Amino acid sequence: MGNIIINDLYFRYDKMPKPIFKNLNLSIDESWRLGLIGRNGRGKTTFFRILLGELQAKGEITTNLKFNYFPQPVTDDRWITRDVLMHISGLTFSDFWQVEIELDKLKVAPEVLERPFVTLSPGERTKVLLAALFSDHDSFQLIDEPTNHLDSDGRQVVAEYLKSKQGFIVISHDRSFINKVIDHVISIDRSKIQLFNGNYDTWQQVFDRQNQSEMQKKRVLQGDIKRLKQAADKSRRWSEATENQKSQSAYKHQGHVNLDKGFLGHKAAKMMKRSKGITERTERQIAEKQTLLKNLDESVELSLNYKPLSKKPLLQLDDFQVARNGHYLNHPITVTLQDSDRIALTAPNGFGKSTIVKGILGDSEVKVSGQRTLATGIKVSYVSQDFEAITGSISEYAASSGIEISNFLNALRKLGFDREVFNHNLAEMSLGQKRKVALAKSLVEEANLYIWDEPLNYLDIITRQQIESLIIMHNPPMLMIDHDQEFIDHVINKEVIQLQPVD
Repeated sequence: MGNIIINDLYFRYDKMPKPIFKNLNLSIDESWRLGLIGRNGRGKTTFFRILLGELQAKGEITTNLKFNYFPQPVTDDRWITRDVLMHISGLTFSDFWQVEIELDKLKVAPEVLERPFVTLSPGERTKVLLAALFSDHDSFQLIDEPTNHLDSDGRQVVAEYLKSKQGFIVISHDRSFINKVIDHVISIDRSKIQLFNGNYDTWQQVFDRQNQSEMQKKRVLQGDIKRLKQAADKSRRWSEATENQKSQSAYKHQGHVNLDKGFLGHKAAKMMKRSKGITERTERQIAEKQTLLKNLDESVELSLNYKPLSKKPLLQLDDFQVARNGHYLNHPITVTLQDSDRIALTAPNGFGKSTIVKGILGDSEVKVSGQRTLATGIKVSYVSQDFEAITGSISEYAASSGIEISNFLNALRKLGFDREVFNHNLAEMSLGQKRKVALAKSLVEEANLYIWDEPLNYLDIITRQQIESLIIMHNPPMLMIDHDQEFIDHVINKEVIQLQPVD
C-alpha cells in the first residue's frame, strides 16, 4: 500500500514576507479521497504544485506514487476531442477504450469524442478531462476546482463518479459536492494545517468549535494587549517623573556641600533602569500577543451598505426575452421583484444566463423583447462573472469604482485578505482573490438592489458561509445566478426561475 509522507515541509515565494508552509507534516494513504479546504491564497494550488514537482520546497516528501493534475493543459483546442484525450492520457487508439469506459460513467455521449474540443461546453470539457485523468489507474490524482464550470446536474454526475473512485485530493468550494465525495479533509488555516478523518460535515463541526474558541481567545488577547499598553504607559510616566525628580533634587540642593550627590544619582539610575526593564518586558509581551492575534483564523461578520428603496416594484419583467446572434435564448419570463425578494435564475451551462442578466441591466449591445422596468432612481450593485474590469492597484480600483478606500480595505480584510496582499497588482491575484475584490466593492457601495452573476465561483468555503450569513442578516433584494444548491436553498426566499431554451 502506497503512502505520501511529508516531513517538515517549508515553502515561501520569493516576493512574499511569510512562508506558505512551515513545519508541515502529513501522512496520506493512497486510497483516501481527500478534500483540501482553506481560504483563497492559503496555498491549496501551491501544495499541488509542490507534489507535482513544479515548485521546490525544503523538507522531505516520500512516496512511490505518481501524481496527475486536473485540469490538464490542452495543446490545441481545435483538435478533435478524441485526439486531445489520447494526447493527454498517452493511450494508443487500441487502448482508448479505457477512456470510453470512464466517459460512459460520466454520462458523456460517444459523439462528443468526434467534435473539436473548442466546441465542447465547459461542463463537457470538465467531464472528458476527468475521464482522461482516471483512465490512468496507477496514479494519485490532484483535482483542482472541478465544479466551477458545472451546472447542478453536472455536479451531481461528477460527485457520484468521484465517490466511486479512490486515491485523490480535490479542491472544491461547493459544500454539498465535496461532502458527497470525500472521506478525509486537509484544512489549511492561517497558522496550522490539520488532517481530519471524515467528510465536510465532520470538518465543519470541528471548525465551528474552533471558531468559537478563537473568538474567545481574540477577546482575551485584546484585553491583555489593552492592559499591557496601559501598564507600559504607566511605566513610561513613572520613568519620566523619576528623571524630573532627579533634576529637581539636584537643582534644589546645589548650594549644600554636605549633600551626597552620588547617592541621588545612583538612586535615580536604579529607578530608571528598573523602569526601562519593565517597559521593555511589557512591549515584548504586547508584541507576542499581537502575533498570536494575527494567527487566529476566524470567520468575521461582513457588513453591507444596503439602502431600502420605498418605490415598488424594484424590478419588473414582462414577457422578457434576450437574443444572441439573432436568435432568442429563452422563452418569455415575467418577474416581479419587491423589496427583500431574492430570486435565482437557473439554466444549464452554455445557455446564456449572463447575456440575460446584461439584458436586464439594460446593456445596449444585448437585444431584448418584452418590458423591463427598474424603479426610478434605483442604485443597482452588479457583480459580473468575468474579471475584465479588475485591473490596476487596489487603491486605483477603489478610486475608479467611486468607493471609500478605507471601507474597501476593511471589507477585503474581513474576506480573508492578508495586509501584505494590498500592495499587489490586481492582475497578479488568484481568481478567488479577484472574486473577493468584486464582492468587496459590491458590499461597500451604496445600493438598493443587488444583481450577482455566479458570485461564489472560485470562493473558498469560509467566504461562502460569510456571504450566506450576510444575506440572511441584512435581507437585501437580489437577483442572482449560481449553481451552489446549498447556497440557493439557504438564501433564496421567493422563487427559483428555471429558464427554458428556445428550440
